[in-house]
Amino acid sequence: MKKLGLILSAIGLFFTAAQAQVEGEVQAEVEVEKELVLEGDEFEKIEVSALPEAVTAAILTQFLDAVTTEAFVKQDDEEVIYKVKLDLKGQMKKVYLDAAGNWIKKEDKKEESN
Repeated sequence: MKKLGLILSAIGLFFTAAQAQVEGEVQAEVEVEKELVLEGDEFEKIEVSALPEAVTAAILTQFLDAVTTEAFVKQDDEEVIYKVKLDLKGQMKKVYLDAAGNWIKKEDKKEESN
């Protein structure tokens, strides 16, 4: 009977460790192609369904279980930039991508002046 208790405890520990690993993957790092310095938040809201396929594919590749809640677009020096709000199992995250699906790191002018 003690062996059964130990086996069940070991199985429970295994599943707890597996769940912790899955939750850690939610915080996945993305490889940033370039940096973006924005002076304001001049994005125009668009429908999530209007996102280009490359942007959607990049999000699904990096964040498999993410739900895109909102999408915005901005034309910046002949470049189109998308701001996407994701729901990652209850955690909200904002990401920036170009039209080709490359990740962009955003730096705010407000943050630089502080």
